[in-house]
Amino acid sequence: MARTVFHSTSFQLRHLVDNINRGDIALPELQRPFVWSNSKVRDLFDSMYRGFPVGYLLFWETGAEVGARQIGVDDKDARVARWLIVDGQQRLTSLYSVLTGEVVVRQDYSESRVRLAFRPRDEHFAVSDAAIEKNPEFLPDVTELWRDYRSTVTGYFNRLESARGDLATPNRNELEDAFDRVRDLQNYPFNVVELDSAVQEEQVAEVFVRINSEGVTLNQADFIITLMSVFWEKGRKQLEDFARGCKIPSLSGASPFNWFIAPQPDQMLRVSIALAFRRAVLKHAYSVLRGKDLETGATSTERRNEQFARLQAAQEKVLDLTNWHEFIRCLERAGYRGAKMISSQNAILYSYAIWLLGRVDYGVPLDRLREVIARWFFMAHTTSRYSGSFESQVEKDFAAIADIAAHDADGFVNALIRIVDDILTTDFWAITLPNELATSAARSPALFAYMAALNILDADALLATGKVRERLDPAIVARKGIERHHLFPRAYLRSTLGVTDNRQINQIANMALVEWNDNIAISDKPPADYWPEQLSSKPHLDPDRLKRQVELHALPAGWTELPFSDFLAQRRRLMADVVRRAFEMLSRSDYEPQYPPVTALAPDPSPFPGDSAGARVRIMDLFQAGLLHAGTVLTPAKQDIDGVAEIDEQGRIMYEEVAYDTPSAAAVAVTGAPANGWTFWLADTPHGQRRLDSIRSEYESADIEAAGT
Repeated sequence: MARTVFHSTSFQLRHLVDNINRGDIALPELQRPFVWSNSKVRDLFDSMYRGFPVGYLLFWETGAEVGARQIGVDDKDARVARWLIVDGQQRLTSLYSVLTGEVVVRQDYSESRVRLAFRPRDEHFAVSDAAIEKNPEFLPDVTELWRDYRSTVTGYFNRLESARGDLATPNRNELEDAFDRVRDLQNYPFNVVELDSAVQEEQVAEVFVRINSEGVTLNQADFIITLMSVFWEKGRKQLEDFARGCKIPSLSGASPFNWFIAPQPDQMLRVSIALAFRRAVLKHAYSVLRGKDLETGATSTERRNEQFARLQAAQEKVLDLTNWHEFIRCLERAGYRGAKMISSQNAILYSYAIWLLGRVDYGVPLDRLREVIARWFFMAHTTSRYSGSFESQVEKDFAAIADIAAHDADGFVNALIRIVDDILTTDFWAITLPNELATSAARSPALFAYMAALNILDADALLATGKVRERLDPAIVARKGIERHHLFPRAYLRSTLGVTDNRQINQIANMALVEWNDNIAISDKPPADYWPEQLSSKPHLDPDRLKRQVELHALPAGWTELPFSDFLAQRRRLMADVVRRAFEMLSRSDYEPQYPPVTALAPDPSPFPGDSAGARVRIMDLFQAGLLHAGTVLTPAKQDIDGVAEIDEQGRIMYEEVAYDTPSAAAVAVTGAPANGWTFWLADTPHGQRRLDSIRSEYESADIEAAGT
């Protein structure tokens, strides 16, 4: 008979709560963000009340020594947990919050209590709201039954009798019996499957996938964040605080807020692991942090403490605000202005890791490091270096500098330069990049490289005095300004040239940045007609400035008379040459990026407007109510904005392989500017395209949550 890797036991709910309070069960508030809607919590308690099974809990023994304390904590109560929660985190968080009244921290970092109401007359659970608070038939907060049962029930009957009159004894007894049954839910039995501490993480993940009904998978970052929760909770909190700060501008003092990336905690953890261990494959990092010798497989407490100490030292450097903002300057030097120009978050994260290695391990001066990392990021982002199987590529890059002696700044810089030069060869500029520009993708790395080049070269908008950077700066949100325009207008291509393929019409090489009023004037005229008109209407543009605009916007000689396909091919080559020229400027010591005054970049204190309205409804609620389904396609309501998102299996919005929990966060990822996501997105439903706020209104007005969860 095969040896089992688990044993089963049973815990009463009160026993589970007590174990959490003692720290025996690790239930950190953000170990896995609380994503359940309050209506789903209500259904859980209703099922328990009716005696229905509500599933098992899957724990994993940590193998920690009795009395072991967390790393870097002097508090005697901060001991290492006995069990990790592998499956059942959301249920246990719900149960704990309702029984104790503790707040939960949502994925957008807002804090709230899960308040459930109960009407004993028909034994009905509900999510508390303003109307229920005023209804004397409801006990608006069942948590009070476990805090002070007698006073809570007495107060309930006093209110009810004041509103309804005296209750007959049989009726009162029936209501009291219902309250007794709610209180007795603390004795509800939960089946717990305990995995032995000797079980490897790969087996735990496989067990989880095989028995989890929601199709959720665990990854190595989940395990490491969990491990940190047990052995170094302070470190986990630091990651979460940093991630929160990246999203929300600070109105009081320094913060990690930036316009490029709002990382998740596990993404910053990857950078810490890269700096501490020069590892990108998290499987290895997890084993190291468990105190495992990768050669023998043996684990030890001493080795675990040593490895966590290394991680602790590295994370201090990673989350250092001076380091972070010095690195951000490298992205700015490279011509990138914000999230709207970023197609790969990994390119940011691992360029930061390499920046840290250069600064911490090799002592490269800041000005020199800024120059070489700007070139490195430009190369990594433009070539999609850290997409796909990025972990192996990252470790190859680490290996390329592994033999360089500590504090050898020249050796480090020269190694990076060699890699960049080996990638960005003459053939890359002449063949590869022009081919990459043969696309209509609105978030193409090649397009962003060209936009960055226009920033580096301080380019004007075409036939204008305004700068391209004015369109790309994320903190400057103008109602009207510079926009992308078809050089061969769409209507002209369709009606006159017979070009109907949108991939051809919307090719990058057919788009240029012009001022909004020029775009309106051009309309759908052929180039040979509108271009002379535009030139004659710009007498204030001196010939040299106009010549430079034509050059930087890569317009071929005699372009208005070229066949459309020839125009695209020639312009792609010229655009690639503009990118090459800009890239070469990055290594010049006299190059300094030009930016608007700091006052123009003052951040909006509410970068994600629109999510506060109707805050009680989340995209997850619509998903759980059946109003949105996995695979539902979302597109921007405005036709001039490019971007396609999709609802994933967990009810999140997936855009460019990144999951967003709110519509506004996903909208910001598309535009790089504050946006009300509920009005920004159209959902492709069986009844046609509908705005998300319309679907939300249906959810609110029809009480969908009761029927659909």
